[in-house]
Amino acid sequence: MIVNLSSVLSEPHQPLRVTVDWKDDEIVAFGGHFPLRGPFVTEIQVAYDGGHDVSISGKGSFKAEIPCDRCLEPVEKEMFLDFQKKVTVSKDGGKGTEDSDEINYIEGYNFDVEQLICNELLVGWPMKILCSDNCRGICNVCGQNLNEGVCDCESTGLDPRMSVIQDVFKNFKEV
Repeated sequence: MIVNLSSVLSEPHQPLRVTVDWKDDEIVAFGGHFPLRGPFVTEIQVAYDGGHDVSISGKGSFKAEIPCDRCLEPVEKEMFLDFQKKVTVSKDGGKGTEDSDEINYIEGYNFDVEQLICNELLVGWPMKILCSDNCRGICNVCGQNLNEGVCDCESTGLDPRMSVIQDVFKNFKEV
């Protein structure tokens, strides 16, 4: 959704309020497709901040289905967007100068609201998603979900790159 900022930047500097209702049924991020569960509505406010500066703030929340990082079972995760930015809009259609990421969503007086939301969503994406704190993951031999039961695979032992450390521990036991 492209919004024109000329009413915010020109006299009488009227603030702008935009409601973005995400129409897609999924979010594409980090090379994956994550289904949305429920509505994804974000409120954006843009206000004049002097010169060619505008203040942009927004709030919203959504639920997405993301696979657990250990066992790959789907986890419904609620995430929140809450941001405030001060950006500079160049009159000649050039890029702003205050933030390097505004290049993505402001061009001249045109403001791409959905691009800003995508940027904020990626910044706020959780580092690790777990179905539970004691998730046991999957067997690295057969792929069995170890939360559902054990498998009959042989233990593969330590990673061969760790053999030096194993030798050090063996030497401590001998002393």
